[in-house]
Amino acid sequence: MINSKTAAEILTSAGAKNVTVMHTYDPSVANSEEFVRPLKNARGVWFNGGRQWRIVDAYANTLTEKEIMNVLSRGGVIGGSSAGATIQGSYLVRGDTRTNTLLMGDHEKGFGYLRNSAIDQHLLVRNRQNDLPVLISKYPELLGIGLDENTAIVVSKNEFEVIGQSFVAIYDYRLWQENPDGLKKLKNGAKFFLLRKGDRYNLKEREVTKWGGDPTRNIFADSTTTSQPN
Repeated sequence: MINSKTAAEILTSAGAKNVTVMHTYDPSVANSEEFVRPLKNARGVWFNGGRQWRIVDAYANTLTEKEIMNVLSRGGVIGGSSAGATIQGSYLVRGDTRTNTLLMGDHEKGFGYLRNSAIDQHLLVRNRQNDLPVLISKYPELLGIGLDENTAIVVSKNEFEVIGQSFVAIYDYRLWQENPDGLKKLKNGAKFFLLRKGDRYNLKEREVTKWGGDPTRNIFADSTTTSQPN
C-alpha cells in the first residue's frame, strides 16, 4: 500500500507499472468497495513507512485487509519498508501509540503475512539489536526478525533470502542457553545471529539452508551437535 508520492516514484522508476496510490486513515473508507477496487487485480502491494499502529487502525478487519491477503493468495507480492515491514509480522513490534521505544504496546497484532513472527527494523542503525530478546522471552514461540536499513528478506513459500547491504538478525528462543530443550545453542550465550546478502533461511524448520558469504560459518557453541547447511 503506497501512501506517498515519493514511494510511488521509486516503484515506477524500478519498473513497476500501473501504480495506484491508496491512502486513508478512515477504516470506513478502507472498508468500501470503491476504495479496494485497485486491489482486485493487483499483483503487488507495498506498505510505506511511518507508525505501524496507524496502518492497523486504518486497515485492520476491513475489505482492504481482505483484498491484500487475496493478492498474496493468488501469487502476488507484498512488501514494505520500516513500519511497512513490521506490519507483516503476526506480532506488532513497537505498536504503541505513545512512543516507538516500547516493543510491547497498546497495539500487538500485525497482519501476519509471516506467521508466528515479530519483525523489527532500522536494527543496527538505531542500535536496536538487543531489544527483541525482551519480547521473545515473553513469547518464545515467536521468531524474531530484525532488519537493518537497506536490507531485506525475500520470502518464497517457507524460505527467505537476504538481499541488500547490511544484516538481518534472527532471534530463536530454541537456540538460547536458558532453553533446556534441544542440543543446538548459540555461542557465548548470544540471543541472535546475523545473516547477510546471499544467506538463506527456512522459516518452517528454523534453519539456515545456505551461508552465502561464508559456507564454513558456525554459530553454535558445540559444533559436534550440528550439521553444516548446504
